[in-house]
Amino acid sequence: MRKTLAILSCAVLLLPFFAFFSACKSASAKDEYQIVAEYFPEEGRLQAEMTVHAVNTTDNVLSELKFGLYPNVYREGAKNKPVSPLFESACFYDGESYGGIQIDTLTGGEWRVCGEDENILAVSLAKPLYPDERAVVSLSFTLTLSKNNHRLGIGEHAVNLTHFYPVLCHRTDSGFAEYPFTACGDPFVSDCADYTVSMTVPEEYTLVYGGAGSSVTQNGKATYNIVAKDVRDVAFVLGKEFKRESMQAGGVQVEYYYMQDEDAQSTLSAAASALAFFSETFTPYEEERYTVAETDFLFGGMEYSALALISNGLHKSERLDAVIHETAHQWWYYKVGSNQAEESWQDEGLSEYSVALFYGAHPEYGKTYRDRVALAEKSYRSYFSVYSQLGGADTRMSRPLNTFKGEYEYRSIAYDKGVVLFDKLREGAGERKFFSALKKYAARFDKKQATRADLVACFEDVGAHTEGLFSSFLDGLCVI
Repeated sequence: MRKTLAILSCAVLLLPFFAFFSACKSASAKDEYQIVAEYFPEEGRLQAEMTVHAVNTTDNVLSELKFGLYPNVYREGAKNKPVSPLFESACFYDGESYGGIQIDTLTGGEWRVCGEDENILAVSLAKPLYPDERAVVSLSFTLTLSKNNHRLGIGEHAVNLTHFYPVLCHRTDSGFAEYPFTACGDPFVSDCADYTVSMTVPEEYTLVYGGAGSSVTQNGKATYNIVAKDVRDVAFVLGKEFKRESMQAGGVQVEYYYMQDEDAQSTLSAAASALAFFSETFTPYEEERYTVAETDFLFGGMEYSALALISNGLHKSERLDAVIHETAHQWWYYKVGSNQAEESWQDEGLSEYSVALFYGAHPEYGKTYRDRVALAEKSYRSYFSVYSQLGGADTRMSRPLNTFKGEYEYRSIAYDKGVVLFDKLREGAGERKFFSALKKYAARFDKKQATRADLVACFEDVGAHTEGLFSSFLDGLCVI
């Protein structure tokens, strides 16, 4: 997520257009989601049915499945808030407003809502699930949206539908990873899966999405049929005011949906240029379509699979920075996954550093690589100075999101110090080894989850012995 801050002034469709996937093990061993949903704007409600074919990718026998219920952070009485008190008024533009997700029915096992903050749906399976086998869970749910300018809610101009469905928690041999919501950072750790989605909305709405899809309109409603293979998530933006611009970038259709942007062509061009540059610098972008949407969003932007959300409250320079940063996340989040809840620097620091690389290769934007690195170093030093006077600065980069004291510390550590780290790695490893390591990282962990050790290993593999440098930054031992 780009952490630039901005102050922002019928029943469910039950006849799916798709056939169920086979329950047997697929060659790619990915989970499969089939979602049929309809949005009712008068009630701020989404009704949905979902079938999940979950594969046991661990080496252990599973007796239950766990899903993350991210929408429950918006419910009344939630322990963890979607934003810190500093940004509540900008987020909840119409005063207090609540939402949440309710599981209406479920087949495939006994279920309960649990977790630290009602953030987990646990399903006890009727029979053991052995490695490589699949279990099928079908459920219906009601999503109630609050009025907010955030990831999930009814904004002042558009509706953001992200993390709106129960999503399988990341599985390890130690069990399911449960990550409660945090106000700063992106506490989402998910594996790639195949999605087939049918989303019905009133015909006056435009549904913005990433990937491939089509739509049909009948009886005042538009139904969008979307197929997204091997993606980390599906996300949507709904709006009545969208305009659209598009262009090609190396065979990829880049589309920009916007409402208030007075220089939409410049924003679109930046997205296309960034996509082309990162494709050449890291690995080729393999999707046929990449979408950017300007929407109501408290912060600068947010990344999803083949889709980027950009705040409508940004000035032009901030907007370009956000578009480039979110486009970099198509590599450092979508293609290469990492544990954002515990190692936020791994995708945010690398995405922010990628912005510096882009400007270094595109002088027409009036910004340089060295200026971006110097700005990050200056910002980090300011944080260190302030927090040192307030009782001590925690300079560790490798730590959970819930240990950050707020957005300022998070931004300074994950983003600014992250930029400095990768600049020092480039300096120490040399141009050839540095970029060889990043290419290897992008290719080796394409659509997988990479750990801190995996990234270090990619540098070691090209002959860049940087483990000590990584450790000094990540463990808070170096002085900048």
